[in-house]
Amino acid sequence: MADSIDSKINSLVEDLMEDYSGGKTIDEIKLFEHPEKEAVIDILEKLRKIIYPGYFRNKKYKVYTVRNNISMLLEDVIYNLIKQISIVLKYEPAYKDKNDSEIAEAAEELTFKFLNKIPKIREYIETDVQAAYDGDPAAYSTDEIIFSYPGLFAILTSRIAHELYVLGVPLIPRIMTEYAHSQTGIDIHPGTTIGKYFFIDHGTGIVIGETTVIGNNVKIYQGVTLGALSTRGGQKLKSKKRHPTIMDNVTIYSGASILGGETVVGKGVVVGGNAFITTSIPEGAKVSVKSQELRYNYDSSHPVERKELDQDDNWYYII
Repeated sequence: MADSIDSKINSLVEDLMEDYSGGKTIDEIKLFEHPEKEAVIDILEKLRKIIYPGYFRNKKYKVYTVRNNISMLLEDVIYNLIKQISIVLKYEPAYKDKNDSEIAEAAEELTFKFLNKIPKIREYIETDVQAAYDGDPAAYSTDEIIFSYPGLFAILTSRIAHELYVLGVPLIPRIMTEYAHSQTGIDIHPGTTIGKYFFIDHGTGIVIGETTVIGNNVKIYQGVTLGALSTRGGQKLKSKKRHPTIMDNVTIYSGASILGGETVVGKGVVVGGNAFITTSIPEGAKVSVKSQELRYNYDSSHPVERKELDQDDNWYYII
């Protein structure tokens, strides 16, 4: 029996080794030259501890001052981020002919440029916490939001990843946002530009594309897509504005899709659930779906009041 299994294993190994020699993209073997996903996630978690010093304290460090705790976290982040950036820079054509010392120097410079953005990230995330508290009657404290709201975690990850993305760091920003995606169901590309006081309520199923621009005081609900009209052009569309611009004070309710790089949703617009938008919306408009018809079977002694959505000031909803 054991010999039979060994024989089958050897046969499978031979078949796989032969298959690996086929020249496919997935055949490439680069020992120690790919970023370590677990290390990137660990960096992200340590950055969260630095950004919220009183909330996610590192219990491994037996110190009792914020200064010592942050110092140790920073040393850890710096060492590992330089290491991971050194690996991913080799994917960039500009670093193809650089030696390891030059790449390490560039990685160190990028790491410190990024870390100098932490006060800005903290400034913005403070407004996001406030937006969630102000906008959600189900929130009983800001602690509840920081510890448990998936939308806030997705936004924080996006803000961290975006700063790395702007610096031109490859792969790492996307690993971070896809980790948040896997944890929350919220998919925000690190290229997305997001203003202050951004609130994601519930969040599951939200997709926000790379070239989306979001202004201040924007609120979006579950199932919203801020996407491209078409990706048939493939790589020819790289770096082109494919996703919408959402101006200040916009609310987008669940299931709405807003598509296209030329689509601008003006200030103060409210977009109703399940709306499908591919053209710009003027400032202050309310957008609702009118093609659907609701039918009621009811007792005539208890009539149902029916209103046209665009004539009802209370048509929008909060879950």
